[in-house]
Parts: sequence; structure tokens; C-alpha cells
Amino acid sequence: MIRSPNIWDTPQIYEVENVASDQAGAIDSRIIALQAFSGSVVVDLGCGSGFHLPRFAGYGARVIGVEPYGPLVAAARDRVRREGVPAEVLAGSADALPLADNSVDLIHARWAYFFGGGCEPGIAEAARVLRPGGLLTVIDNDATRSTFGSWFRSAYPAYDPIGVQRFWDRQGFVTEHLTIWWTFSSREDLEAVARIELPPEAAERALAAHEGTTVDYGIALRWKRF
Repeated sequence: MIRSPNIWDTPQIYEVENVASDQAGAIDSRIIALQAFSGSVVVDLGCGSGFHLPRFAGYGARVIGVEPYGPLVAAARDRVRREGVPAEVLAGSADALPLADNSVDLIHARWAYFFGGGCEPGIAEAARVLRPGGLLTVIDNDATRSTFGSWFRSAYPAYDPIGVQRFWDRQGFVTEHLTIWWTFSSREDLEAVARIELPPEAAERALAAHEGTTVDYGIALRWKRF
């Protein structure tokens, strides 16, 4: 299990980030153009507290959330029960999916597990559970551009976006570059989210140089059919 300190340690603030992220639905629209949700079995891998599950079910998918961290599994199950969402939430990890062979049409992983070298076991598991022609989609930061990308580069100078891209190219994935926005209802919310996504000094540096409540955010959408 790979620790995810932002959502594990501060799930309420991560919920604020989810609400603020991509309110225009650019990521969903592009994935739906690749693979229709309606009638598909869709796995949200690393589903966290289940934020995306109601929306995916609303697209007409049969939705399964998979999450390794026990408190988030419980939170996701509580969400789908509370909201009456016809979704299943399973405890499991990307490298040991609790799913049958050839049983899934689409795997969606948004800022979860698949960050480059070392995630090969998860790719192999996706290949196992996806039906022929099934799609794995991985949403990751594009650190080469955008306001958030500049914050990320400054915070993590050892991060090698060229090396990461080469990894995905070798694995046979297509990479598409999208721009989304963080759109917050208050400056306090933006500041709280920046402070869980960046180390303290980098967060304060970024916030001091940025006004307002919106942030443009470069995304790398990586996908492959199996």
C-alpha cells in the first residue's frame, strides 16, 4: 500500500479539492469520448471517499470503487449508501485487484497509484481484469505547464517529467494534455488545499505569488486499450 497523505490525513480538505477540480468536466468528457460509461462496468481505482462514484453511476455505468485504506473504504460505502448510489465499494489495491479476469470495461485512476516507474504490477492487474478492448485511464499532473505545474516543479525539483513520460511511452500509453481549473468558493479553501498538496514552504511561496480563487492546472490523461 502506498500512503496518500493528502486524502488520508485530511479527507475533509481533499473533499474541498475534489469539488473545486474540473467543474467543467473536461476529464470526464474526454474519457467518455474514448469509452462510453453507459452499460459499461467502470472501476474507480483508488476511489478514496467515493467522490466520483455517484457521478459515474449517473452516466449509466455499473460502478465499482476499489480503495486500499480502510477508513476511506468505510467513507465511500457510507457515501453510496447515504446518496442511494447503486455502486459497490471493495477493499483492495491496484496490484491485487479483488476482481475477476476479463470482467471490467473501464478502469479510471485519478491521481492514484500510477505515477510512473514502479507501477508495472498495477498495469498488469488492469490487463488481467479488463475485457478485450477495455480501457485503462490514468489522470496525472502535467508538471511541464500551468500555474499548478509551476508550483509542483518548485516544490519537487527532483521530479523528472521527461522520465515519467518516457515510462508511459514504453508501456504503450497515449498521453493527452488537458487543462482544468481549481475553482474555489473562497480564498481560505484554496489556501487549505494548497497546503495539503505542497510542502509548507512551497505552499506559502505559491500562495504569496497568486491572487484570487482559481488556479489553472495542467493534466496528463494517459490511456491504453488492452
